[in-house]
Amino acid sequence: MNETLPPGLYIVATPIGNLGDLSPRAARVLAGASLVLAEDKRVSARLLAHAGASVPMRTYNDHSDEADRAGVVARLGTEAIALVSDAGTPLISDPGYKLVRDARAAGHEIFTIPGPCAAVAALTLAGLPTDRFLFIGFLPPKEKARADALAEIAGVRASLVFYESGPRLGASLASLAAVLGPREAAVARELTKLHEQCVTGTLADLAERYRDSSPKGEIVVVVGPPAAAPPPSEDQLDQALRDLLASGESPSRAAATVSQQFGIKRKLVYDRALQLAR
Repeated sequence: MNETLPPGLYIVATPIGNLGDLSPRAARVLAGASLVLAEDKRVSARLLAHAGASVPMRTYNDHSDEADRAGVVARLGTEAIALVSDAGTPLISDPGYKLVRDARAAGHEIFTIPGPCAAVAALTLAGLPTDRFLFIGFLPPKEKARADALAEIAGVRASLVFYESGPRLGASLASLAAVLGPREAAVARELTKLHEQCVTGTLADLAERYRDSSPKGEIVVVVGPPAAAPPPSEDQLDQALRDLLASGESPSRAAATVSQQFGIKRKLVYDRALQLAR
């Protein structure tokens, strides 16, 4: 007998390749829902069959409009409706945030059923820093737009996570190498599937490897953060302080500015500012 679920919107994470990763809770929610909102009903039909769920489905994707959302929201007061993507966690590079926003604004309950996410899975395999990361999703397909998008985030001191398709992988890696420089990176594909693979190296190495290759499967590219800037020389530090002091800044304010600029402890800079101000 299916579980009776309280009415509301259920955000259900689904496997990214291995059906064994569907959690028991996710299976119960899918079986107990009144309706499943799916990106592609053909894809989700296989998942529902695996979960033993015989539930009506309705398409909800990038083409769904305000009227579609309003129709769903109107039912949330009395029905349990599940939102799934083709694979992974809904709303992560998938449609859905507007539905969540509208459901909350209407006062309905929203539940998350966490589970697989390709971006997080790739981070665990990459061997790159994970204390700070920025998820970008898909880069623009055209070279100029792609380079402009990368220039905006080049200075972010965090690992960067991108989604990509096989046919575009070589061009995207070439842009990453050109804009971000010699950073360490990883290309993860077919995650959780039989032929799961994670290839690591510098961006230049990976761009060369995949220059004429279009691997199959869903792909995640993880790029390490930029290298730490070298510490300033004494001459650089003194010149920065002299310029500020000459402009009328007090030693305290000059030290605060230079400390932040170069990432040096304020007290050390302040002591030097006092010496130069004499």
